[in-house]
Amino acid sequence: MTKTKIEWLDGGYTWNPVTGCLNQCPYCYAEKFTKRFKGADKHISTLHAGTEKCKLYELRYPAKIKGRNASYPFGFSPTFHRYRLAEPQGKKKPQNIFVCSMADLFGEWVPDEWIELVYQACEQAPQHRYLFLTKNPSGIFRDSIQLMKDAWYGTTITMQRNLERNGFLPLSGKRFLSIEPLLEQIDLDERPYRSAIPFTDWVIIGAETGNRKGKVIPKREWIENIVNECRKHNVPVFMKNSLAKIWGEPLIQEYPWKGKEANNA
Repeated sequence: MTKTKIEWLDGGYTWNPVTGCLNQCPYCYAEKFTKRFKGADKHISTLHAGTEKCKLYELRYPAKIKGRNASYPFGFSPTFHRYRLAEPQGKKKPQNIFVCSMADLFGEWVPDEWIELVYQACEQAPQHRYLFLTKNPSGIFRDSIQLMKDAWYGTTITMQRNLERNGFLPLSGKRFLSIEPLLEQIDLDERPYRSAIPFTDWVIIGAETGNRKGKVIPKREWIENIVNECRKHNVPVFMKNSLAKIWGEPLIQEYPWKGKEANNA
């Protein structure tokens, strides 16, 4: 696990027992990052043959590149790092843990077994708060897999049409929306999505980072619309630092597991 600077994790960790993704988002920072570390020794064992769409890789031990551990030996191809499953147990103090920050654990290409083993690892360290974020929330529901109790399930929203994803989040447990990167004005009160916010426990908002050609810089009124709708329903809002130049200081940075007084301190 890695101590992270991701603001909304409140000093927590990222944990990546699975890496890689097939969503092919043009603004994806993770894919660019992993390509820098692609390539590994020939001694790596590829245990999964994969599907028609992609190859899946599984590692029982850390891969090596010129004698050094390689976090992403297969680039952004879906990879199961079995040797990382016990990492949450190594942290006795309760932590916020973003599960699979470098993957989409619920993509259709991810085998049920991988998800089951990740869940089992979480259950063996129940002191932590686990947060899952996906662009494929319908993939959370699989016939052979029970949902995790007390987990936070979130989905990424970048455009108005993505709001339909919210309807696939589990009603049990905690739900959150990550509106990042905000690529256009989003109306959370628009039919048929009007129920999106009342059944949401948290909304995160952020702008696109990096220097991609065609990069979208959100307008302040887009952000205001989201904040106002959240305020109507007493939903906590967290603005990422990427909004500072647009919104100004101070940013609204509320954590749903903290009281109002703590958030306003």
